Formats: sequence, C-alpha cells, structure tokens
Amino acid sequence: MRHCPALLVSAPASGQGKTSVTSALARWHAQQGRRVRVFKTGPDFLDPMVLARAAGTPAYQLDLWMCGEADVRRRLFDAAADADLILVEGVMGLFDGAPSSADLAQQLGLPVLAVIDGSAMAQTFGALACGLATYREGLSMYGVAANRIGSAYHAQLLRDSLPSSLHWLGALPREEQLALPERHLGLIAATELADIDARLDALAAAWAQHAATALPPPVTFEAAGAESIPPLLQGTRIAVARDDAFCFIYPANLDLLRGAGAELRFFSPVAGDALPDCDAVWLPGGYPELHLQALSQRHDLHAALRAHRDAGKPMLAECGGLLFALDALADKQGHSAGMAGLMRGHATMQPRLAALGLQGTALPEGELRGHTFHYAQASVDVQPLAHAFNPNQGPCKEAVYRDRRLTASFVHFYFPSNAPAALRLFLP
Repeated sequence: MRHCPALLVSAPASGQGKTSVTSALARWHAQQGRRVRVFKTGPDFLDPMVLARAAGTPAYQLDLWMCGEADVRRRLFDAAADADLILVEGVMGLFDGAPSSADLAQQLGLPVLAVIDGSAMAQTFGALACGLATYREGLSMYGVAANRIGSAYHAQLLRDSLPSSLHWLGALPREEQLALPERHLGLIAATELADIDARLDALAAAWAQHAATALPPPVTFEAAGAESIPPLLQGTRIAVARDDAFCFIYPANLDLLRGAGAELRFFSPVAGDALPDCDAVWLPGGYPELHLQALSQRHDLHAALRAHRDAGKPMLAECGGLLFALDALADKQGHSAGMAGLMRGHATMQPRLAALGLQGTALPEGELRGHTFHYAQASVDVQPLAHAFNPNQGPCKEAVYRDRRLTASFVHFYFPSNAPAALRLFLP
C-alpha cells in the first residue's frame, strides 16, 4: 500500500467553480515545489486539459463504470508512488449522477473538499456545507472552499460560518479576469488559450491570499493488479489526427496503444498535414464545426482517407471524427461545407445539446465503454452495426456504423475499458 495526501474537489452543483479551485490548488502547490497529480471524475476532455497544465503532470479519468474500479485504483496507486498531493476534480454536484463523485470518494476513501459559490450568501454558507457533509453516512468531508467572494471581510464571514469539524481551505475572488473562458461543450481547450499559464498563475496568486497552508492527511491506496496489455499492435503505425479540430483524446487511450506496441504518428488536418504512412487511422472528437473552411479544402486528405478505407485498412472516427467522415457539415448559422465523404450523410450543429450520457457498445471485437456529448444532429445513410446502451437508462443510445474496417460513432470510447476489443479496432 501507499500513502499520499489527497482530495476530491466537488460542489453542490455544476458551475460553482470546481475547475478553477482545483487548478488554483494544483498550480499553487506546484509553485511550492510539490509534485501534484490530477484526475477528473467521469468522462471529460476539457477540464483535464486545464488541470494538466496547472499541475504540470498528465490528467487521467476516474470513473467507476466507464473505467472500472480496478483501473481507477491502479491509477491512484501509481500516482501515490511519487506525488506529494493528489487532486481529483468531481463532476456535476457531489451526489449527482450514477456513479456520482460521492460514490467515488466513498469507495476509494477520498476526503472531499466542497467548493461553494459564496457570492450571494454569508452564514448560510456554513449551513450548506454542513448539509453536504452530513447528507450521506460514511462520506468523509474534509473541508470547504469559497468561490466568487467579494472581499476579505466576506471571506471571513464565510469562514466563520463553518463548524470546527470542517476545515477552511481557501477562496477565490469574484473577478472576471480569473474566469476560465467557455463555449458550447464547456471550457475552451487549454491548447487554444495563449495566456493559459498567466491565467493559472493569477488563479494561484488569488488562492494564496486565503489559502490554508497545511496539506490534508494522507490517504491509503491499496495495490491493484498490474494492467495486462496484449502486444497486438507491435509494429503497427497509427495515424492520429490531433489539433484544435481533433483534440478530445484520453491520455489513457494513447498509453494503451503505445503499450500494445503501436507507433503513433500525429498529424494536423487543420494545418494541412498529409496523412502519414500508416496501417490504421484514428480521427478523434473535437471541434470540426469551428474549422469548416480549412477542413473542407483538404481534398488531398479526403482522397487519402477514402483510399485507406477502400484498401480495407482500420479506421476509427469518434464524434467530431464522425462529422468529418460525412459528406457535409453545417455550423449553427447554417453554413455548410464538404467533408471527407467516407460515409454518406450530413450533419448540422444545433443550438441545444443533442446527446449526453455514458455509453456501452457491444461490437464484434467486444464491449467497449465510453460516453457521448454533442450538439450535432446527423443523418447517416448507413445501416448501423450496433446501438450503444446507457447504463443509467438515459435516452441516448448512439448508433455505431461500419464500412469495411471503418468504425464510426458519436461515442467517445475509453480504450482501457476493454483493451483487447479496443486494440482489435486498429489491428491490420
């Protein structure tokens, strides 16, 4: 077993400031010379990009259903080997969803830090904190942080409202320049923000004004069984689209492909890169709708991808990759542009969310788990190979399409949920 201070950062609801506080904590402790490891509860691509930049270490997902308990325990155990602090950002409100952040905290023994937006309250702050702390028996609530405080006096009022059983960890002020910018899928990707480090340094500096200096007590992490990765892809060259249009990539997925022996060759469709010499292609999700002109003009890449498909070589297109694989894509303003034409169909971006939820899919290669989250409405003139299921009986049950070795879906797969199945998608 290993021991390391750790906190699960949660809140009463979405929009309270979990990512800002977790990022401020990570950057502030890193500036003190501590090695910080960061994780994100549940399926998410955007928050982990910011957390990874704040801590200077990769951010991985922890989800009891999508990843599996063994995967979650193994990643925390490995992190505890060399970390001085482990931070896990929760998802939605503390008790929201199935599995919830509270489920993860309780099952793994992680103490909870509750982030509460204190902008419109004083002593009621303490009542809300007490409610979160006592709502579920067996949950360990370590402390509380305030977001969007108006002044040092306001912070003191909030701090004084807490019972002695809850630690005050710090606060962030209500200042527009500290807010992390957002768009329709959440935060703007950290790679798109030229001033991301300045923003994170500002968050850390603001946090330092009210921060508790002591680390939380160590958490014991039990050893988990070693991950077994079959070397199915030894010598396989996989071309991976990676740029601002194709940026939704779980680090664990890349680790798995490399661990299986694959050579990853990254290329940027937006920048004009040619398709690398490869045995398989992965078109991840992202924001193709924000780069319609650049992607529509890549006739050379379109032709190369179609030739790859026609040769019966493996290809995976996920969400944004699926949109790029269609004949055409239109943005929310109705501006349409031609895409790669790998599958007959077209899609249009909607002003409202079209799908959200965990997804499990039974493929010929085996069952893979993941999630869906998009604003696009697609009409695909291909008979689905399969439909995903939602473990929470939600309405989203995405179709999975296949043409020769091309597999396409709105589902973002978490490859380690079934390593052999994921690797077979890329097997030449």
